[in-house]
Amino acid sequence: MTGADPADPADPVAATDDDAAELIAQLRQLAGADPVEVRQVVAEVLAALDRAAGGALREHLPETIRVDAGLDASSPA
Repeated sequence: MTGADPADPADPVAATDDDAAELIAQLRQLAGADPVEVRQVVAEVLAALDRAAGGALREHLPETIRVDAGLDASSPA
C-alpha cells in the first residue's frame, strides 16, 4: 500500500487538516458571539500572512477579501 495513512497522527497532512478543522470551529464559535470582531481578526491574520509571504498571498485572494483585509492593490499593506 502506498501513500500516507489518514489516521496516522504522524502524518503532517492529517495534522494540518485537523488544525484547519479546529480553526474553522473556533471561528464559527467566535462568529456567533461577534461577527464584526471575527472579520477583524481574520483581516489581521491575512495581512500578517501576506507580510510574511512578501506580499504574495494577496495575489491568491478574491478581491472582496483583499479589500476587507486592506490588501487591495490601491492601498499600501
